[in-house]
Amino acid sequence: MTAHVTGTREEWLSARLDLLKDEKELTRRSDALALRRRELPWVRIDKEYRFETDEGSTKLADLFRGRSQLLVYHFMFGPDYTAGCPSCSSIADGFNGIVVHLENHDVAFSAVSRAPLAKLQGFKRRMGWTFPWASSNGGEFNRDFGVWFTEEQQREGSIEYNFHREPPAPEPLAGKTVQEWQVRGSEGPVAQIAAMTGTDVATYTRDRPGLSAFVLDDGIVYHTYSSYARGLDGLWGMYPWLDRAPMGRNEHGVWWRHHDKYDKQFRRGDHNDDCCSA
Repeated sequence: MTAHVTGTREEWLSARLDLLKDEKELTRRSDALALRRRELPWVRIDKEYRFETDEGSTKLADLFRGRSQLLVYHFMFGPDYTAGCPSCSSIADGFNGIVVHLENHDVAFSAVSRAPLAKLQGFKRRMGWTFPWASSNGGEFNRDFGVWFTEEQQREGSIEYNFHREPPAPEPLAGKTVQEWQVRGSEGPVAQIAAMTGTDVATYTRDRPGLSAFVLDDGIVYHTYSSYARGLDGLWGMYPWLDRAPMGRNEHGVWWRHHDKYDKQFRRGDHNDDCCSA
């Protein structure tokens, strides 16, 4: 910290006002991008997707719950996971507070995952979440919206995620344990996250995160927008705050956890250099 440039209040104010110009330009560009999102053509959904929810078996139109708009978070929780993706989970920690506001602005919300409903409900109770969470287990919803892929696609290099095709996996992934991948060093951070879900790298990465938006118009559901990968940064509640902290994101590997897995001393707010080494 002492190596950072210091200055007077006047010098700080001058630099801050200069930065403010760029911040305002970024805000204007963000507003313009939001308008372009809304101007995308709507694509009619003719396939009848089915979901299991707390209220029973439903169709995509039922997830609107009487609203005209629906936002879906594609939560990484495959059938073989023992816990939700920790990255998706840290994003989902912010969902409880926003759902009531969305619902009172004609926008429904639901997370959707491939794991069976009972597994989602158990993890939801563990995390203390109340937002709607539907299971698409056995259906084609996740595949059709670009957030689930097969072992064959991994091997052949036919995965198209975030609007570009990925190369084939560097070696056969099936059967590789997280420990083997970590020792080999080929997927360190990914293997670390996969371990938190109780899976290996191959299984973990067949599911992907994303957001999709839909509109219900005259009884017809249309797909209006989807975003993936870094396009989800704005939903990750801790990052806008860290981007304004003195040290920024200050990331060295995977530091976040399921919120009930942080070291107790760290959760109390005390400094703990070893909180991420367990």
